[in-house]
Amino acid sequence: IRSGIDILVGTPGRIKDHLQNGKLDLSKVKHVVLDEVDQMLDMGFAEQVEDILRVAYKKDSEDNPQTLLFSATCPHWVYDVAKKYMKSKYEQIDLIGRRTQKAATTVEHLAIECHWSQRAAVIGDVIQVYSGSHGRTIVFCETKKEANELALNASIKQDCQSLHGDIPQKQREITLKGFRNGAFKVLVATNVAARGLDIPEVDLVVQGSPPK
Repeated sequence: IRSGIDILVGTPGRIKDHLQNGKLDLSKVKHVVLDEVDQMLDMGFAEQVEDILRVAYKKDSEDNPQTLLFSATCPHWVYDVAKKYMKSKYEQIDLIGRRTQKAATTVEHLAIECHWSQRAAVIGDVIQVYSGSHGRTIVFCETKKEANELALNASIKQDCQSLHGDIPQKQREITLKGFRNGAFKVLVATNVAARGLDIPEVDLVVQGSPPK
């Protein structure tokens, strides 16, 4: 940063730290990219993002940075918030389309109703039936606590490891490599930590609770 850079990639908290410490000057920023914008603006980051962008944006100015927002899902409120940073003639590009059938036709979908206290036992049974001893399974949870507890639960008979934001990046890479190589069969991950994962040959995906 001291030497001068063209592109800065960072989490909102760290960028805000550098701004407050006087190590960053964003007054001449030409492009702003928010990745996973629905999560960024939903998970308590909104205020930090606002603080950062306030430095670079001036109300109704034509010289404001070009703004690019990327997201796998775009609820209506995302567009409402996005308009604050976008020029009035902003373009919306949909790479998915409004097809009603977005999932692969070869994938079977099941919804299982169970009490939260029975969830671990039911997930253990589902893994046993649909993935067996040799198949690979990813289980998604809402929180880090849930992920840790489920990964250690005796109901899951296969080797199991967890993946979430509190695990250091180096360990996360080792965990993912082990899962890809088949060193263990069940990966329990928080929804956020697992965004953008590309793992071939997964036999079963379990969503621990209905997506909100």
